Amino acid sequence: MTVQVSTVVVKQLHESLSRKQGRIFLSDVVSSISNDRAGIVLDCSRVRLMDRPAIYLLLCCLEEAIKHDSDVKLAAIPAEARAILKLTGVDRLFECFDTNAEAIISFRRLPAELNSEVHVPFGSLRAPANAA
Repeated sequence: MTVQVSTVVVKQLHESLSRKQGRIFLSDVVSSISNDRAGIVLDCSRVRLMDRPAIYLLLCCLEEAIKHDSDVKLAAIPAEARAILKLTGVDRLFECFDTNAEAIISFRRLPAELNSEVHVPFGSLRAPANAA
C-alpha cells in the first residue's frame, strides 16, 4: 500500500487497556488520522499481554487508518506479544519494526516497487496492426 502522510504520530500502547480506555485510545488515534492526515506508529514496548481486546484494538486502528487513506505500523513489540501476533496471523497485516525511529522513517521511504525502474523488453513493443 502506498500512503502519503503529512505527519507521523507515535501513540504509546499501555500494558493493558480496559474497554473504556480502548475506546478512548481509538478515538485519539482517529482524531490524529483525520485531523492531521497522520501516519500512526503504535509503540508496543509496554505491552506484556497481547490478548483478544488488544488485538481487536490494533485491528480497529488499522481499519480507521485505511478509511482515511493512512497506515498504522507497530514498533518495539516485546517477544511474547510478537509471538501472539504471529500465532494469530495479525503480524501479516502490519509492518513491524524494532524501534519507533525505524517505523517513523518507513513512512518517508517509497516502497521498492515505486522506487525501481520499469524495464520493458524491446521485442514486446509493437506497432498496432493498422499503423502505416
